[in-house]
Amino acid sequence: MTAPVPTPFPTPAPVPLGGPRFQAEPAALYREMRREHGAVAPVVLDGDVPAWLVLGYRELHQVTGDPVLFSRDSDLWNQWERIPADWPLLPMIGRRQPSILYTVGERHRERAAMISDALEAVDPSELRTYAEKFADELIDGICANGGADLVAEYAMLLPVRVLARLFGFPDEQGPGLVSALNDMIDGRERAIAGQGHVAASMARLLAERRAVPADDVVSRMLANRSGFTDEEIAQDLMVMMAAGHQPTADWIGNSLRLMLTDERFAASLFGGRNSVADAMNEVLWEDTPTQNVAGRWASRDTQLGGRRIRAGDLLLLGLQGANSDPQVRTDGSALTGGNSAHFSFGHGEHRCPFPAQEVAEVIARTGIEVVLDRLPDIDLAVPPESLTRRPSPWLRGLTHLPVRFTPLPAL
Repeated sequence: MTAPVPTPFPTPAPVPLGGPRFQAEPAALYREMRREHGAVAPVVLDGDVPAWLVLGYRELHQVTGDPVLFSRDSDLWNQWERIPADWPLLPMIGRRQPSILYTVGERHRERAAMISDALEAVDPSELRTYAEKFADELIDGICANGGADLVAEYAMLLPVRVLARLFGFPDEQGPGLVSALNDMIDGRERAIAGQGHVAASMARLLAERRAVPADDVVSRMLANRSGFTDEEIAQDLMVMMAAGHQPTADWIGNSLRLMLTDERFAASLFGGRNSVADAMNEVLWEDTPTQNVAGRWASRDTQLGGRRIRAGDLLLLGLQGANSDPQVRTDGSALTGGNSAHFSFGHGEHRCPFPAQEVAEVIARTGIEVVLDRLPDIDLAVPPESLTRRPSPWLRGLTHLPVRFTPLPAL
């Protein structure tokens, strides 16, 4: 007889992780959840699958800083019996995936070092040259029109083109990777198909680079002597591509939205450069692309934020909720300046590797600066309140960013 599934949630009822409010006003929803549930809130995923959303800054620091008690090993999950094979969140909450996301201990540290070494070897000036080249090409395609959608026609196309070049993909494969990555990350009906496309593309690239190495990230990872299989490297490359593309695209889109709608950043539209960095950092605090991350699993019964957490419970990392914790952001209206103590890149040994953060920042900042240089009189073409977000419980990005500007010839 199958053991009954534990029901860990007291009243009030758990909150569905998704729906219109997560899309339209997550900041208000996080405040409500914190008020009603405290720093650790019960939520349900697709199919009424229970989990905990960690909203407190201190509690999130505790979870991410203790990889033994709060493990990255998804095999610990006490809900696997309820998960169907076509569950749309499987690409984001996988089981027995041989990637760095689900590796723990010394093996994880070795894999993180392999990724960091491969990315650290990227020449910074070469990276910026690629970003400027592809950004200029994209602006050339829209600059004569007098208007454009800077999400669909620009931000969603730029990071993956740069990453594909760094990894070793031919440029023409970029558009297909964009579509597949978006499907995979949004966690809806096309998620598993998108994951399959990215996996097949990675496998082909690895086979090509195994036969003919080149000066790229994939070749450097294959040359690593730590004994990783091609499947493990392919899985890590998928993680790097997904984590490097969509959040960076949303970082560009969210920063441009802030600069076009908030008078505090108006100087950047007239040649100021400090405001670009300020706007990008403000987004990481207030409108971070990576809102929630799955996840950690309790290795034993414990307490967190006044909640009884059972062994095998899934804890989702509420990065945006923690960033806006009133115990940390006592004055939410004040600019964050150079403060980088946000959780937008994670924390602990599973945080985004520093070289990957640098790559994302170069791509995003270059992308924003090229827009401001090439389209100096850019303005929002719709009321700010009409802008909408993608329906993802994990990432927060615009569906569209319509702008207008004086038509200009291509370079």
